[in-house]
Amino acid sequence: MTDPITDSIATVVATGALPARPAELLALIDAAAVKLAETSLSPETEPDLLAHTQTAERIRRRWDGVSSRLLVEVSDRNAHRTAGYLNPHQYLSQGLRLGTREAGRRLRMAETIGEFSNFQGETLPPRKPATAAAVAAGTVGAEHALVISAVLAKVPGCISPEVKARAEAELAEAAVGLNPDDLGKVGDRLLAHLDPDGQESDHVDRQRQRGITILPQDRQLMSRVRGAMTPELRAKFEVILTAWAAPGMNNPADPDSPTGTIDADGIDAEALAAARGRDLRSAAQRTHDALLALCDYVLAHGGLGAPNRIPAELVITVTDQELAAHAGIALTATGTRIPIGELVRLAADAVPHLAVFRNHTSEVLYQGRGARFASRAQRLALFARDRGCTAPGCDRPFAQTQAHHAPDWITPAGRTDIDALGAACGRHNRAVGTARGQWETTILTDGPDAGRMAWRPATTDQPWRLNPIHHAGQAQSLHPRAQRSRGLPRPISSAGPPGRAAAS
Repeated sequence: MTDPITDSIATVVATGALPARPAELLALIDAAAVKLAETSLSPETEPDLLAHTQTAERIRRRWDGVSSRLLVEVSDRNAHRTAGYLNPHQYLSQGLRLGTREAGRRLRMAETIGEFSNFQGETLPPRKPATAAAVAAGTVGAEHALVISAVLAKVPGCISPEVKARAEAELAEAAVGLNPDDLGKVGDRLLAHLDPDGQESDHVDRQRQRGITILPQDRQLMSRVRGAMTPELRAKFEVILTAWAAPGMNNPADPDSPTGTIDADGIDAEALAAARGRDLRSAAQRTHDALLALCDYVLAHGGLGAPNRIPAELVITVTDQELAAHAGIALTATGTRIPIGELVRLAADAVPHLAVFRNHTSEVLYQGRGARFASRAQRLALFARDRGCTAPGCDRPFAQTQAHHAPDWITPAGRTDIDALGAACGRHNRAVGTARGQWETTILTDGPDAGRMAWRPATTDQPWRLNPIHHAGQAQSLHPRAQRSRGLPRPISSAGPPGRAAAS
C-alpha cells in the first residue's frame, strides 16, 4: 500500500505542481516542517540565515490568515460541536489547549480578516479588507491586524463608512513598514486627526465604550479592576465617595472609625475628628474601603431582595479542617477565594451560610419525583460538592449555575435527589441531549470521585470527563473508574448525601 503523503511529495518533486486538496497541502507543510527541523543550519551563510528568517516570518504571517480561514469555516459550520464543544472559543481554549487569552486573540483575528457567511449562505467580504490582503501577502501579521482593529474600534460612530475604509487602508499600508507598537502610535495620530477636539464623540460612543471588569485574583488573592465610566456613573459615584470615603470614615483598621455615610444621623463629630487624625490611608484605599462598606450595607439591608436563592446571599464553602486550623482558602458561590483568617472576621459581621463537608442535616435533600426544582438545601449541598459548573473546562462560579438532573427530569428515571443533581451553567444545561454536538451526563458511583457529575459528547464512547477547575489541588481531571459503560447512574449510597450544607 502506498503512502498518500509520500505520493504527494513525489508528485511535487516530479512536476512542481502542488496538490489541490487541503489535507494533502497540510501534509506537505507538516512534512516540510519536520524535515526543516531536522536540517542543520550550520552550513548557511549569515546573509542566507537572515533571508531564511525573513521567509519564515512571511510564512508565519500568511499562516495567520490560513488559521483564520479554518476558524471561520469551523464557526460557520458549527464543526466545534462535532468535537463536543459549545462554541469556537471553547474548542480553541480547551480542545486545542490554547487557553482563554490565546483563543480570544485568534477569534478577534478571524473577525478582523475572515470571510464569514450570512444567514443566506452568502460569503461576506472581510471587515478589514486591506488588512486581510496584507496578511495574505505575508507583509502584516496577526498583531498588526489586532492593532488596526483596536484603533478603528475607537473611531467615532458618526464618521462615515467611506472615511473609516480609507483609514483602514492607510493603517494597513503603514503596517507594512512598522512594528505593532509604532503602528499603534500612528493609529493614535489618525484618531486625533479624525476627532481633534473630541467633539465627534457622542452618547452612543460613550455607551459603546462603557464597562467595568474585575480581573482574576492573583497569587495574593487581590483583584485588579479595569474599565471606563460614563459621565453619569462618575458623577453619581463621586457623590457617594464624598460621603463614604471621607477621611476617618469606614476605616477597617480603626475599630472606633464611624461607619456608613458621613451625613448619617448619630455620627459623633468629635469621634469623627479623632478618627480623621488617625487615618493614614491614601485616597485610593479610602475608595476601596468605601466600596467595602457599601457592600456590607447592601447585604445587611436586603438590597439583593429576599434571600431565597443562593446568588442573593453570601455563601461560602470551606473544609472543617481548614476552619479549625484557621489556615487555607475558602470559596464563595460567586467564585472568589477568601483566606480563612478573613473568612472568620467576615462570618462574624455578615453571617454568611457556611457549607461544611461533614455528616448530614435534617433538611430535605431527596425529593424524588415530588418536585422538579432543587430546594435551597440541595443548592447549598451542590455548592459544597461542585463549587461551580461541572462541565469540562467551564469556569462559571456556582452562583451562575442551575441544578442539572442526571438522568433528565423528563425521563421516567429523572428525580430531584442530591445524588442525581449537578451544578451546570445555563449554557451547558441547555447543551445536554442525545443529538450530535450535545452532551450527556452521569453521576459517578465509585472511586475517589464518586458523587461528582461527569460529562462526555453525546453519541460517542469517549471517556467520562470531570471538571477540575473549581477543585484546587485535584491532580486528575478524569479518574480511570469514570470510564465505565454508558447507563443510568446508581445512587451514591443509601445513607444520604455526600456533603453537608449548614446555615450559621
